[in-house]
Amino acid sequence: MTYQDTRDRLETYFDRTASRTWEALTSDAPVSRIRQTVREGRDAMRAELLSILPTDLRGAHVLDAGAGAGQMSIELAERGAMVTAIDISPSLLAVAERRTPEHLKGRISYRPGDMLDPELGHFDAVIAMDSLIHYTAADIARALDRLTRQSSGPVAFTVAPKTALLTAMWWAGKAFPRSDRSPAIQPHKAATISNHLAKLGSSADLSVHARISRGFYISQAMEARA
Repeated sequence: MTYQDTRDRLETYFDRTASRTWEALTSDAPVSRIRQTVREGRDAMRAELLSILPTDLRGAHVLDAGAGAGQMSIELAERGAMVTAIDISPSLLAVAERRTPEHLKGRISYRPGDMLDPELGHFDAVIAMDSLIHYTAADIARALDRLTRQSSGPVAFTVAPKTALLTAMWWAGKAFPRSDRSPAIQPHKAATISNHLAKLGSSADLSVHARISRGFYISQAMEARA
């Protein structure tokens, strides 16, 4: 499956099939026990990725690649950043705009589209939280090569770590597909992504940060720099 194929499936899922589910998950609304673990895991991962960036972001232009309902964008703006918040789901971006405090609206530009669009320009940092986890290692490497060339600072991102549990879940998802399920998360080792970067001749270097595990949420924080 190509990058575009996966992107199209994600757009259908997040913008149509499950937009209300993700709106609830990213709010304070009551959710199931399973979804509560995902909410807690995402909160912890957001804090971990933000720790890679300076606390004071005044004067910085940051790309939130896969902004969704805007939680990361709002926190970046609270630190003083000017944020370009891009996502393939216009419906989730509409939720983000409604939730953005009035005093931050001038600092966040919500844009529907592809996070790899070269027309987005250059940034001081990029955050891509859980927006690459559905792609192949080769596609992730190509995305990081592009994003590091568009950033003078860190590209903080996540991957699904290649654990026995996640690998089993991936195969179970392939064996028992459901129309309302998100496109499968693809577990990867950091070394595999590094190897693909090397094949591209990319100057990007990877470093591994904390792994967050909360029930059904398992994700690895990483950093790429040119």
